Amino acid sequence: MGKIHPLEHFQQKYAIEFVQFTEEIASYLKTTKPSTLLLLRGVNSDSGSTCRAAAFDGIGDFKTDYTLLHPVIVECRVIKTPEELEVLRYCNRISSEAHKEVMRKIRPGMKEYQLESLFLHECYFRGGCRHCSYTCIAASGDNAATLHYGHAGAPNDKTVDDGDLVLFDMGGEYYCYASDITCSYPANGKFTAEQRVIYEAVLKASRAVMAAVKPGVCWTDMHLLADRVQLEALIEAGLLHGDVEAMMEARMGAVFMPHGLGHFMGLDVHDVGGYPEGVQRSDLPGLKSLRTARVLKENMVLTIEPGIYFIDHLLNSAMADPKLKCFMNVEAINKYRKSGGVRIEDDVIVTGAGMELMTNVPRTVEEIEAFMRRGRE
Repeated sequence: MGKIHPLEHFQQKYAIEFVQFTEEIASYLKTTKPSTLLLLRGVNSDSGSTCRAAAFDGIGDFKTDYTLLHPVIVECRVIKTPEELEVLRYCNRISSEAHKEVMRKIRPGMKEYQLESLFLHECYFRGGCRHCSYTCIAASGDNAATLHYGHAGAPNDKTVDDGDLVLFDMGGEYYCYASDITCSYPANGKFTAEQRVIYEAVLKASRAVMAAVKPGVCWTDMHLLADRVQLEALIEAGLLHGDVEAMMEARMGAVFMPHGLGHFMGLDVHDVGGYPEGVQRSDLPGLKSLRTARVLKENMVLTIEPGIYFIDHLLNSAMADPKLKCFMNVEAINKYRKSGGVRIEDDVIVTGAGMELMTNVPRTVEEIEAFMRRGRE
């Protein structure tokens, strides 16, 4: 069973004021006679899951409260301490380097799971990240149009083809703190003209949001900003036509980006606190998928992850809806079917004047192509 450490060991290791063995909790509490035990139980507004409150033999002898603690702890998790930010920066640095190693080593003909494995190895071997923050999404080609590809039913098992655009959404975890980074790029190291159009549209949206993020900004407005930038780029590319204001009103953006712009991140990759009491979730396409609609505050940590995808079901539904089809250049859009999609995901800290970008990977087309070319030399 291994060595049983004294209480002082845990007190020093975790830097906490008081420690007690679980078997002695009831007897200890009887000596201190607390008026009420505050127990942590509540619903995660992101996942809908209810956290299970602590329990021990003899708890029925005490007065308990299951309502006061949860909203307070949730808000503590939303606003990060300086120590938490240091761990998150480290985790992002390790995950960024692991993504770059995958970018160096990828070759057409490899399996998606080989690239996932390489990422996981780098995180653990180089950075001590024993776990990942979530199931890795290592999508190539049309698989990139499946937002949460990589699950047991689609386990990153396709062969990467020459000409595929890949979408790798992977993040290491360090001492329970998460990272969440997505890189999209051509497996052969060279963007086609069509791939470049979509990639640069998403990158432009990403950087527009980063330039606008600061305390006092509503996250819903950031999602709408990303929508607008991407729609304008699709108009310029000839995939859409018409008035962008009318497209925004019709929620055209949700056809190409059906998910929310990003989410809180910390001890959970989709962290708690997105919808506290008084913050309402929209029921509009795209906006209803936002994992928070809060006004930003300093030391919040979020992902910024705009994307454009060519998802057959959504395209077919839009083309069957006169309110949306009127904006669509069907012939041009159909050329992109089976191409998958692009997502660019970075992790940021809201600062007093703007934001700090923790993720450090090649992002422009020129940076990606140059980096991948060096990796092949």
